[in-house]
Amino acid sequence: MKGRPVKHSLTLNGHRTSVSLEDEFWRAFRRYADEDGRAINALAAEIDATRAPDVGLASAIRVWVLERALTR
Repeated sequence: MKGRPVKHSLTLNGHRTSVSLEDEFWRAFRRYADEDGRAINALAAEIDATRAPDVGLASAIRVWVLERALTR
């Protein structure tokens, strides 16, 4: 990883939230959403709805991106 996490705003089910991810994770997350023809907010909302209560959204997104990369 090259740098610090970068904060971006997302809208999840009408609620604004900020998520901090490294640029590499943001790029991969956007690319996978585009490949699936999905909006990044919709994908983040799905991940948010399925994560465990004790897992932060940023961590859940990182794991989702990693799992997607490993299954390619």
